[in-house]
Amino acid sequence: MDARLQKILSEWGIASRRQAEKMIEQGRVKLNGEIAHLGQKADPQRDRIQVDGIPVNPGDRPTPLYLLLNKPTGVVSTCADPQGRTTVLDLLPRDLQQAQGIHPVGRLDFDSTGALLLTNDGELTFQLTHPRHSIPKTYQVTVAGEPRESTLEAWRRGVVLDGKKTRPASVRILDRPEQSQTLLEVILCEGRNRQIRRVADLLGYPVIHLHRSAIGSIHLNPPGEAPLPHGYYRPLNPSEICFLQSQVSLKSVNLPADTQEPTR
Repeated sequence: MDARLQKILSEWGIASRRQAEKMIEQGRVKLNGEIAHLGQKADPQRDRIQVDGIPVNPGDRPTPLYLLLNKPTGVVSTCADPQGRTTVLDLLPRDLQQAQGIHPVGRLDFDSTGALLLTNDGELTFQLTHPRHSIPKTYQVTVAGEPRESTLEAWRRGVVLDGKKTRPASVRILDRPEQSQTLLEVILCEGRNRQIRRVADLLGYPVIHLHRSAIGSIHLNPPGEAPLPHGYYRPLNPSEICFLQSQVSLKSVNLPADTQEPTR
């Protein structure tokens, strides 16, 4: 069956759909011996597809993998970094770093910690990172100072960033761990670049530490289970993958045969 090239490459775990589009634009993809272009369709069973001169065969598609990583601070949420910094892939064993097509779904700031999804399902990544989807993400945010209720209410209603108001958010005080510091729980249904840090700065309460504890119903510390340590990952369990499937109605999300213990 014919499908757009970038979708085929993403479904095979070669790259996310956006990455595949860039590869096509850069002339790195050939279709039947000719340099491919965006918008072209192909049938993997009939057409010859090459990436960087290497043939891509349907039988080479890796087993779909869906992982949850507890990202430490000082790690970048990319597959490679030109500055030589540690990436999220560096936290995985070598057999998962190479020839598996694993990549992060979205990002967490260099200085932020917490829940980050990793997968080699490029189509799922495309669906989850598309603006039309709004999976709630839960953060524990330590800010400087003691924001008033009126300030928190302004945050909840939305703050203008780059000329556009942020979506309504859930913001509540969890604790005051130290004098002149406040621990907040912030739940967002959007993910603009450094959104929480920028809003907090704008309101006059800069972020000291930011930690993402959950992505929808996928938690780093599920009730009754051992917490996932910093720098460790674990496969998503069947119910968590079903949650993702329900969010995007994507049949390519496959249930794993079993689950494993957290791994580093």
